Amino acid sequence: MWTTPGKLRAKGIIGMNRRNIRYIGRYNSRKLYPLVDDKLKTKLLCHEHGITSPALIGTVMTQFEVKHVTRLLQGHAGFVIKPAKGSGGKGILVIEHVDGSAYIKPSGAHLGREDIERHVSNILSGLYSLGGSPDVAVIESLINFDDTLTQYTYEGVPDIRVIVFKGYPVMAMMRLSTAASDGKANLHQGAVGVGLDIATGTALRGVQFDRTRHDHPDTGHELASLRIPGWGTLLELAASCYEMTGLGYLGTDMVLDRDHGPMLLELNARPGLAIQMANGEGLRPRLDLIERQPEGVDASARVAFARQHFARRAELISSADQTPA
Repeated sequence: MWTTPGKLRAKGIIGMNRRNIRYIGRYNSRKLYPLVDDKLKTKLLCHEHGITSPALIGTVMTQFEVKHVTRLLQGHAGFVIKPAKGSGGKGILVIEHVDGSAYIKPSGAHLGREDIERHVSNILSGLYSLGGSPDVAVIESLINFDDTLTQYTYEGVPDIRVIVFKGYPVMAMMRLSTAASDGKANLHQGAVGVGLDIATGTALRGVQFDRTRHDHPDTGHELASLRIPGWGTLLELAASCYEMTGLGYLGTDMVLDRDHGPMLLELNARPGLAIQMANGEGLRPRLDLIERQPEGVDASARVAFARQHFARRAELISSADQTPA
């Protein structure tokens, strides 16, 4: 269904121009961008500030090192190789387990040593980096995502995006990988976005390809029962990224590891706006409210404020609760 600019404004929807000028341009110093645009720098920053993130196995920085990459991977049952300066999930290779000389992807596809070396070489050449500049391959330990989320995703790790403004978590969604998205948690490629209530971490509304979705397209599992464990801890982790980076308008991407709980996956100084569609609500009223708050409030108090003022009621209906027409 078509809408009008007036209706979008009434719902508090912000567009790219307002996001870029009013929030990113005003609250994000450009000199701080490298801290989040480079995943290796972000990981080192997390270690410095005591923020939990997937363990770093190693890095490959030169083409000479490519032929030694499999030696670096020895002893690791699963791992992820990603470009330090990549975006949109491009260039991320997930290996779920190793069987002899074969590296097995979540889809079951088998890769050999040459495939791994070729992928790393492509990363170094800048095939997946922003602007095509030479890059670094970052190798991390595999995330063992929380078992309670298995039915909500397909061949990939679901992640949680939280928009943090001046240190306050203002809006959140979970991104669920699908066959259409090739196991990637990327909405533009076909992942399902599920808006989350800031107060409770429960599902509000599901969307895929800009249309409302009540269940996962591949597993068939309904979305209404989705609830994020350790929600308070996750929000405090997201809020603390404000002090860690100094960026006032920030997208934090997190995962839930069954052993380590909430972990920071990466940060984004220019987070997209699809989160508004997943939540069925615009960001502007929340951002306006935060701009009126005093400075110097600690992370736990900011989280408490957000949970109190941004609570929502779910629009999703469980299939068990639906009444036949």
